Amino acid sequence: MLLKINPQNPQKRQISRVVDIIKEGGIVAYPTDTFYGIGCDIMNKKAIEKIYAIKQRNKNKPFSFICPDLKDISQYAKVSNFAYRNMKRLLPGPYTFVLSGSKLVPKMMLTKRKTAGIRVPDNKIALAITNELGHPVISTSATHPDGQVFEDPSLLHDYFIKTIDVVIDGGPVPGSPSSVVSLIDDIPEIIRYGSGDVDVFE
Repeated sequence: MLLKINPQNPQKRQISRVVDIIKEGGIVAYPTDTFYGIGCDIMNKKAIEKIYAIKQRNKNKPFSFICPDLKDISQYAKVSNFAYRNMKRLLPGPYTFVLSGSKLVPKMMLTKRKTAGIRVPDNKIALAITNELGHPVISTSATHPDGQVFEDPSLLHDYFIKTIDVVIDGGPVPGSPSSVVSLIDDIPEIIRYGSGDVDVFE
């Protein structure tokens, strides 16, 4: 199903339809401030395993996930004063912050070091979904296994029609990756340079 949602003013009824699908273990493709993402409820192990299969990804590489706001992040990660100050200045935005995960995060969503990649994208549709769901949503780019990026939701829909339950058409997205910054032990480490300005960490 290809579902058109207004990117500036997401229709509550449409968001509720998407959230109902996620609650039933469904997989969705949705816009972010970087790429279109593929996601599900991080509390649904079967749905997460489906995304590993769709992405043909090794289970030793956990997916990052989206929270609706900074307050929500503190439930799922250990957020020091240093991390909070920096994230507050930059979020929502095109960043993935690597933090120590809390006990609320399922083990399969953590690295061996018990860390997690967390996003609060500057995209009203993605944030509305996580807000209404009440849980974070998996965030992995909607790409072909060879790395080809689908920036057009209709092409994404045509390719994933048998594996994704709903593709949201939320208009064009920037099409460049997030900057990934580790804030473990309050020592900033830039893991990937992307859309977000990381000068403050250098």
